[in-house]
Amino acid sequence: MILFELVGSENHPAYQALEISNGDRQYDFLRSVILAAVSMDRQFLSQTVIKALNFQAIGCLHVNAGQYRPCPVEVGTHKPPEHYRVQALMDDFVNDVNRKWDGTDPVFLTSYILWRLNWIHPFINGNGRTARATAYFALCLKSGGLLRGAPILPQLIKENRPEYVDALEFADKSAAAGRLNLSPLQAMIVRLVNQQLASVDAAAPPAPLEQPAEV
Repeated sequence: MILFELVGSENHPAYQALEISNGDRQYDFLRSVILAAVSMDRQFLSQTVIKALNFQAIGCLHVNAGQYRPCPVEVGTHKPPEHYRVQALMDDFVNDVNRKWDGTDPVFLTSYILWRLNWIHPFINGNGRTARATAYFALCLKSGGLLRGAPILPQLIKENRPEYVDALEFADKSAAAGRLNLSPLQAMIVRLVNQQLASVDAAAPPAPLEQPAEV
């Protein structure tokens, strides 16, 4: 069953109900895979995790859940790479993240993952949800475990969508000009993570994040 093919709209009540349920399952999976990676001291990013996060997000909603897209897609003003380039781009992306892992600030790494996954747009649907979950996966591992507080960063980003889209577009333009600049996205992440952490009992507040120097 592929619900979008049956109802023809993401606004249909049945589609929206399953989308919410999938979101809950994606969070449960994300939490479990973070805990597993920390317990096994396997702190790196893999395409298996990215694909699994997409499967949780769009299973039974759209075709090719958890698989890289087999066709072109359009996203507003952004034209993602052709589908036949996706596998190679994802190979390079994951290798690049893992090379940067130990020597890169967690805020920069989180921002880079968010931007690059959205730019590649590797899936038929659910790319935003997958990018936010993947970035949070990396942030938690870089921070030593699950971050406390709620709502968590992926939800807070969704709630601040206009600012998020502007930050992604700013990064796109800077990359096209030959000098990637993620500073608006980094500033947003710092603010939202601190908002998440501040929701914890004020009697024992965690140390706030600070925006790193420009990389």
